[in-house]
Amino acid sequence: MHHSLARGFLDSAERTPENPALRVEGRELTYAQLRDNATAWAALLDQHAPGGTALTAVFARRSEVACTAMLAALLRGHGYVPLNADFPATRTAKMLTRAGCRAVIVDAEGLGALPAVLEHIDRDLVVWAPGSEVAELQQRWPRHTWLRADPLASAPPWQPPQVDPDDIAYLLFTSGSTGEPKGVMVAHRNIRHFIDVMVERYQLGPTDRFSQTFELVFDLSVFDHFCAWEVGACLCVPSRADLLAPARYLATEQLTVWFCVPSLGVLMNQLRMLRPRFYPHLRWVLFCGEALPAEVAAAFAQASPNATVENLYGPTEVTLACTLYRFDPASSPAECDRGLVPIGSAYPGLTARIVDADLREVSAGEPGELLLCGPQVCPGYWRDPQRTARSFTIIPDHPGIHYRTGDRVVRTEPDAPIQFLGRVDHQVKVHGHRIELGEIEAAVRDIARIGAVAIPWPVSAAGADGLVVFVEQPYPDGLLSQLSGILPPYMVPDAVHRIDRFPLNANGKIDRHALRAHLEGASC
Repeated sequence: MHHSLARGFLDSAERTPENPALRVEGRELTYAQLRDNATAWAALLDQHAPGGTALTAVFARRSEVACTAMLAALLRGHGYVPLNADFPATRTAKMLTRAGCRAVIVDAEGLGALPAVLEHIDRDLVVWAPGSEVAELQQRWPRHTWLRADPLASAPPWQPPQVDPDDIAYLLFTSGSTGEPKGVMVAHRNIRHFIDVMVERYQLGPTDRFSQTFELVFDLSVFDHFCAWEVGACLCVPSRADLLAPARYLATEQLTVWFCVPSLGVLMNQLRMLRPRFYPHLRWVLFCGEALPAEVAAAFAQASPNATVENLYGPTEVTLACTLYRFDPASSPAECDRGLVPIGSAYPGLTARIVDADLREVSAGEPGELLLCGPQVCPGYWRDPQRTARSFTIIPDHPGIHYRTGDRVVRTEPDAPIQFLGRVDHQVKVHGHRIELGEIEAAVRDIARIGAVAIPWPVSAAGADGLVVFVEQPYPDGLLSQLSGILPPYMVPDAVHRIDRFPLNANGKIDRHALRAHLEGASC
């Protein structure tokens, strides 16, 4: 497994077996314990769930089962497919079916949501729900195989699989403009490059203590897990209650690496959790997922005087993050634009190009679309060559595949850091979640048979705090409730607004800026 995402974890388990690898729900597991559990689960699934695609589903939240399950999938030579119990059952079933997974590992929370998902599944599955009683479910759905054995006692010996650098390490479904989630394939070679860059840049080591603030369906969680395990460090998993009081959790766990979306930093700043010298134990404060307000970066720099604050940027298709900017309280304010921290420069080995609509590079000071090329550019979208061809392109006279981010950026000077300006298309971020507005509009059309325009609202320095939908025609009562049955919670609009006619711009297209102005006027 030399090129595998799990390689670093296995090396750490061999090097420091008694070091704590995971702390969750008041329980701590050593590297040896976590390795033994994961290899036993991998062997058990290989025994009972052969065949199918080389993908294993993980239907779990931030839990011991979730962490062990990801490793078990990788130790089978599979990529893992994270699923979230908060998502509508129909959406989860669609992801599970499209991925072609033969096996699914479920924690207690996932098990509670599983019956509704199975109502929409027409293929046989192998279900492993460690620590949970499944007799009733087995009786209700006998077509599926429900594993009930103690894997440590009954599983055959684990055999290390052959893993190719181009094999899928994880398959992550994101919002799709057609209403269909798109599966981003991330290969081992992609994520290995990212981890190697991060470990070297941050000089991570076995005494570090990492946070895990992200759900598995958010690709930023890969940094938390695998950068920690790469170096023999401890991954500390906060509960939902802990995330409501992050200052206390940071102090209690004596974390050294804190990684979160900027909106959580905004909340901490508003609640006066960033008082000067409040977190002297922190070494690194990292942000990613949405635009970072400069005041939040400055406040965190004051609160953690021994830490370095960095802003990371990157779409899932370029493996978690691909540009970075180191915040300097003295010099950075002059480089911030519209109160936002720059996204910086490309990672070592990656190339960033800013181009116009014809894919020609623009001059410094001229905005354009950001394209990225290099070893972190993923192979494309799962079983979707047409969508892959639209987003992954070749530029004449420039070798390699370039990913079109759809983000508008600018460099004020040739060597200046890249500034994020917004989206070329209608993709937005709400509290760090990437959302295609077209998917919400498609859902409204499917339910109500009327046209709709989704708008991020209210807007904030970090992106948007919510969504609203405009319609021209009467809509059914309970529309929002019906949308909550097919969309994840973060994609369900907060309100529906009826207007006489959609405003149009000079090109005859719906004027979203005018709709936003309508909202601004209504809020005055």
